[in-house]
Amino acid sequence: MDDEAISIKLTRDQALVLSDWLYQVMFQSDDLAGIVRERAVWSPIYAISGTLDTALTEIFRPDYASRLEAS
Repeated sequence: MDDEAISIKLTRDQALVLSDWLYQVMFQSDDLAGIVRERAVWSPIYAISGTLDTALTEIFRPDYASRLEAS
């Protein structure tokens, strides 16, 4: 298998919305298994979520909710 990395470009708004949705599905509702039945897909989903969490400082700011709503 080829281990060459792939980059995905998102705007900050897109990344913020995707990060929040992933958080809701993975940790708040615990519904990832209901949405994504193929467990092999979970690994890249967790990788994307982790990358977004480390790249988006907005998720730690007190005005996070308003920034998310604006996005």
